[in-house]
Amino acid sequence: MHTIRSVTVIGAGTMGNGIAHVFAQHGFTVTLVDINAASLARALQTIEKNADRQLNKGTITPEIKAQLFRQLSTSTNLPEAVQNADLVIEAATENKAVKLDIFRQLDDAAPSTAILATNTSSISITAIASATRRPGKVIGMHFMNPVPVMRLVEIINGYSTEKEVTEQIVKLSEALDKTPCIVNDYPGFIANRILMPMLNEAIYSLYEGVAGVTGIDTVMKLGMAHPMGPLQLADFIGLDVCLSILRVLHEGFGNPKYAPCPLLVNMVAAGKLGAKTGEGFYIYSKDSRSPAPSPSFAG
Repeated sequence: MHTIRSVTVIGAGTMGNGIAHVFAQHGFTVTLVDINAASLARALQTIEKNADRQLNKGTITPEIKAQLFRQLSTSTNLPEAVQNADLVIEAATENKAVKLDIFRQLDDAAPSTAILATNTSSISITAIASATRRPGKVIGMHFMNPVPVMRLVEIINGYSTEKEVTEQIVKLSEALDKTPCIVNDYPGFIANRILMPMLNEAIYSLYEGVAGVTGIDTVMKLGMAHPMGPLQLADFIGLDVCLSILRVLHEGFGNPKYAPCPLLVNMVAAGKLGAKTGEGFYIYSKDSRSPAPSPSFAG
């Protein structure tokens, strides 16, 4: 396997800008790609803010911050951005059709030696790999949010992923000061197969009136030593994302235990998606350091 030096990240959202940040911080040449130039501009602002936070905490030096921005460039031209890539990491929206389309384009434009990775949190690696002529070089590389802080990378082998590719991605993750965990390609992998049913059960507990928002989250924080309660965590992830992953689990296993709670379905339909829309199980405002439970669940 050839050495990975040049990395292209597809998608400038929360995960994509975090992945680009970490690779550039560790000295890789990184191109961050998005179809929207405004999204790329916002991503650079976010990376700057996160790098300043690291600088203030003493986790990086001014020299590392300067290197980060020297190593990082942006592009709206996907074929051009991947033509010299050693590794491409797709971090676009969690939509199977979108990902399949991107991987067809990547397969056509990237060098035949390039590894094609996806940051998907639930969609089948095997299905994504089937859109390419190089299924052995397709792998899941599921980072956790926020990427610059969280240590875990879930490495997901598709049905045809080559052993050498897995070994190289494991070593690469370790070079980023991450802890890789290898799992196989079944719905939800490990992280979301365990996490999402827990969040769904918390939502069902609220839906059935067992306890209120604050009560449910307090029990899990103080009783189970979770840093964040499940309802607030669902808000942080995005209720639409939670719903999408639960539907993948439900469809993939055909087991009713993964069926999304009707309350979650209704909240997503109403556009109450959590922190990113300002309201989910909690109300989020720029003026408040801690969110307050949504009035929708009062009484």
